[in-house]
Amino acid sequence: MKSIGELKREAKQMLQGRWKDSVLMCLVPTLIAIAITAVLVVVAVIPLMALMNSNGSIDASTVETASSTGNGGGGLINGLFAALFGAGISWTFLDILRGKRTEINPFSDVFRGFNGAFVLGIIVIFILTTIFTTLWTFLFIIPGIIKAYAYSQAYFVYYDTYEQTGMRPDFLSCITGSRHLMNGYKGKLFLLDLSFIGWHILALFTLGIGYLWLTPYISATKAAFYENLPKQALA
Repeated sequence: MKSIGELKREAKQMLQGRWKDSVLMCLVPTLIAIAITAVLVVVAVIPLMALMNSNGSIDASTVETASSTGNGGGGLINGLFAALFGAGISWTFLDILRGKRTEINPFSDVFRGFNGAFVLGIIVIFILTTIFTTLWTFLFIIPGIIKAYAYSQAYFVYYDTYEQTGMRPDFLSCITGSRHLMNGYKGKLFLLDLSFIGWHILALFTLGIGYLWLTPYISATKAAFYENLPKQALA
């Protein structure tokens, strides 16, 4: 496995001459994420305002219930859209890294995860990994985080299996394959994520606009990470 610095250099090489199309590819999911967040805020705030106007005040439990309901539902919706869009973006960079293509078609590649051959797999894998991670989190937060990293390559495994066989793979086998691939590499991916913290802070200071550039950088680096994992574990 290459070092974090080497993986990032690979990502920059993929993005060289493709920054404009990469940013355009991330434009649609960014706008949708902003729209979903805005709608969820409105949905959560309007009932609270109505209660306040009718009762003159609202107690802390009402605020907490409305907030947790909105945040929970919003997290799942945003998570699902992030999986669908993120898969298409990551697979595009993986193809570029492998030399299968040289150009990015921003307004079609970003929707690759919605393709009939892939959409069901992404949705089911998202649901299953969310359930498994949540169950592990009930034991303690650390096991949940570890399992989230163990399942992190499932969408890549799904894509590769479909590309190689032309058939939709078993969903659980993709999750199992990811677990096998990540044996001994979960800490490496965790450190890779930590290396982007400064960039995340800068992106937040731009009210999220910076993610138009940061998302391609992270996605390309994660594609390089997957490509560098020893694939013998899938044999």
